[in-house]
Amino acid sequence: MLDLGFVSAILAEKSFEEVIDFAAENRFKCVEMMCWPKGKAERRYAGVTHIDVDALGETEVTHIKDYLTSKNIYISGLGYYPNPLDPDIEQSKVYFSHIKKVIDAAAKLGIPVINTFIGRDQSKNIDENLALFADKWPEIINYAESLNINIGIENCPMFFTNDEWPGGKNLATTPAIWDRMFDIIPNKNFGLNYDPSHLIWQQMDEIQPIYDYADRLHHIHLKDVKLYKEKLDRVGIMANPLEYHTPKLPGFGDVRWGKFFSALTEVGYRGPTCIEVEDRAFENSEEDIQTSILISRNYLSQYLVL
Repeated sequence: MLDLGFVSAILAEKSFEEVIDFAAENRFKCVEMMCWPKGKAERRYAGVTHIDVDALGETEVTHIKDYLTSKNIYISGLGYYPNPLDPDIEQSKVYFSHIKKVIDAAAKLGIPVINTFIGRDQSKNIDENLALFADKWPEIINYAESLNINIGIENCPMFFTNDEWPGGKNLATTPAIWDRMFDIIPNKNFGLNYDPSHLIWQQMDEIQPIYDYADRLHHIHLKDVKLYKEKLDRVGIMANPLEYHTPKLPGFGDVRWGKFFSALTEVGYRGPTCIEVEDRAFENSEEDIQTSILISRNYLSQYLVL
């Protein structure tokens, strides 16, 4: 059935081996492993490097595979979430170059999917960004397809604060946009790393897309969100989104998890489902962080066999 894992970004200070140890000790089956270039983080949960794809030689590949086997854990996907459509052309090239390196790493390690963002020029409208997408993304998708690697695009708008105003930094936010993207790039290896929480705060149904895009579900994120109606009533949908919602642990927000897992099983999804923690209530200590993962596991265990 479905395998439960977590996104390694929440254990940012731990080594690859320590992340895998934590997964093995706590009844997880997989981990989405972060592969940012080593250096300063751009934002919360970014800049985490648990596999350095710039230093992935035969020795490193063998070590990673052997360590995973010894702990009976697998990597659900490699994660890297920049803004590839950054209006700074040189920066955009850097992001696309690293995405290719992550694709290469996935092929070396025998991991079938990498997860990322489409990106967006936040000052341009949707049509203008789709034109950028059509120009820049086909080469990447075709390259991944040549190596039998799926690309899972997370549906996070990347619009939370003034830094991302007005359009956000990720184009792939709604089913209407996904349809246009899939028309431009019909390759079946191009799909979604689906996170239901991002539809909740956009006032959208988080369940129906599972049925509508069953053949495009390459990876699943398990994150919840709490929408504060009283705050929304004061600031409206034109406000920065964090003024009226906040990310929460699964079960602590508004995602309808019973219907969610029912839909996944109905459409025949049998891939990894990974907890993503961005709940500020659990960021005060390392103990809080680890507890947040285990609370999420305990809640989700009613839908999964651990």
